[in-house]
Amino acid sequence: MIMPALDLIDGNVVRLHQGDYDQRRDYGSFPLSRLQRYEQEGAKWLHLVDLTGAKDPAKRQIALLKKLLAGVTIPVQVGGGIRSEADVKALLEAGASRVVIGSTAVTQPELVKQWFQQYGAEVIVLALDIRINADGVKQVAISGWQENSNATLEYVIEQYLPVGLKHVLCTDISRDGTLSGSNIALYQEISQQYPQVQFQASGGIGSLTDISPLPASGVAGVIVGRALLEEKFTLTEAIQCWQNA
Repeated sequence: MIMPALDLIDGNVVRLHQGDYDQRRDYGSFPLSRLQRYEQEGAKWLHLVDLTGAKDPAKRQIALLKKLLAGVTIPVQVGGGIRSEADVKALLEAGASRVVIGSTAVTQPELVKQWFQQYGAEVIVLALDIRINADGVKQVAISGWQENSNATLEYVIEQYLPVGLKHVLCTDISRDGTLSGSNIALYQEISQQYPQVQFQASGGIGSLTDISPLPASGVAGVIVGRALLEEKFTLTEAIQCWQNA
């Protein structure tokens, strides 16, 4: 499925280039009307990232998120700097259907495994952003891509399989925000290796031709952000493209 995405800073819809807060593009201050339009055009899930909260959890945009989540009837997954159980709880109470957890899943696996056991694997998405080096090693980046962890993608996934890992949002950092297409080979490989996991592809979608090879790669869905904001195609077209692939 196609999952439209919005990144939010102080209530504004933005895009960061390769995760850099100093390189941001603004797309206006009407996130709710965008989400409602995505729902009208056929979205089955939405993806929100609270970039203000990611930078400073004390400034998490809970009031805004509550308003946005109450304004649509389809489920929404929300991420952005989830570091504690209080963060998970706050987002679920605000109306999020799934909580997206990135760096903390890599740096504090025992803590995050407890959340799996407490809240269930269905409500947790691991966001694993990777850099693939010259040897093909898939290294997971953390802290908004500012640093590389020593963990590989496979290592992190295998740590969580015993607690029922179900959803992984995997981004090839080199493709993010570039509109240059998805890393199809990556998604084919990991979908075959871990058939029990539903992968969400992310990064690089710039045209409908970038979407058409994705269903066959084995991913359950694809996050589309910038291409929809810049009207490279409509959501309706993207959904048709996915269904016809």
